[in-house]
Amino acid sequence: MSDARVNADQQQQENMVKPPVKRSLTLVIVTYVCLFVGSIASSLLAKYYFVHGGSSRWVSTWVQSAGFPLLLTLIYFPRYVFKTTTRRPFTRFTRRHLIFSVLIGFVLGFNNFLFSWGTSYLPVSTSSLLLSTQLVFTLILSAIIVKQKINFSNLNCVVLLTLSSVLLALGSSKDKPAGLTKTKYYIGFVSTIGAGLLFALYLPVTEKLYRSVYCYAMVMEVQLVMEFAATVFAIIGMVFDGGFREMVKEANHVFTKGPTVYWTVAIFANVVTWQLCFAATSGMVYLTSGITGGICMTALLAMNVIGGVVVYGDEFGGVKIVSTVLCIWGFSSYIYGMYMRMKKEEKEKGEYSGVKTTEDGGDMEVEMGKVKDDVAAADDRV
Repeated sequence: MSDARVNADQQQQENMVKPPVKRSLTLVIVTYVCLFVGSIASSLLAKYYFVHGGSSRWVSTWVQSAGFPLLLTLIYFPRYVFKTTTRRPFTRFTRRHLIFSVLIGFVLGFNNFLFSWGTSYLPVSTSSLLLSTQLVFTLILSAIIVKQKINFSNLNCVVLLTLSSVLLALGSSKDKPAGLTKTKYYIGFVSTIGAGLLFALYLPVTEKLYRSVYCYAMVMEVQLVMEFAATVFAIIGMVFDGGFREMVKEANHVFTKGPTVYWTVAIFANVVTWQLCFAATSGMVYLTSGITGGICMTALLAMNVIGGVVVYGDEFGGVKIVSTVLCIWGFSSYIYGMYMRMKKEEKEKGEYSGVKTTEDGGDMEVEMGKVKDDVAAADDRV
């Protein structure tokens, strides 16, 4: 009986740690597509809520994490529906994973609240440009937390994005929406910067946590706990602020598009797209690294600027154009530098396939073949 169980466990581990490289590359592409759709759609829908009469920042905070039950499909379907794995959900999910996931989740909840404050006051294009500064913080915190190397390419990207934010701040007095006071505008400005800082902390901290995670499904399990904790944070705020009563009032009497659009678009669609965005972000961090995940988010923020101009008619004057160009320039130069280092690394090491596993204090760590090895190596050298 004991031998049979040992053999079963060995077979289960074998199935879990031998995904083909091609499948890993496909997973990266699918994850980034989900990030692309989720990031742009969630930002535009978050603004849609406020543009058409929504006013509760706690409701806006709640919808960003309330879709965590959707992650159960990614956790349970592979085993019980699609039969693609023999791993049982939450296998090797330790008390350490639980504690850190809950703590990070509460930080994420506060980050969502700051983002809601910023979104309620600022145009989508402005908040997107400000959030692009998270890459600066991500780089610094990655150097401290996960020992990310900093050199010319890193600093070049940081300087360009910082200049982008400074230029936007200098021209901000001309970008206030009609009827918004200067004080509220700068509250939104500072809140958005604060959201960028906390999200920058989230990326390297989760990267460090994911070093003890050995499969993609387990990443979703960690994300489920994080989002649950963030939702608890939002619910506490809603209870004290009357957020649930506010939702009913807004749907029936305030929201300009009517109750049907309120519940289906402003609430449900927001819940789905935000969950898609956060789940894909976690996937990118696991498959690559925290700094690469931050870079991907920065690229999408530039698309959000354009989305804000097209969908909501945000002003796109000279200062904002220069800020956007600097943002794209910084991102592109970083990506190009990483690409060149990856090519050099490929030539030095040759083609690599399979999955690298290491033992760290008894816990198995899996890096998904060439995808994670090459990107992490390029990150260290860019």
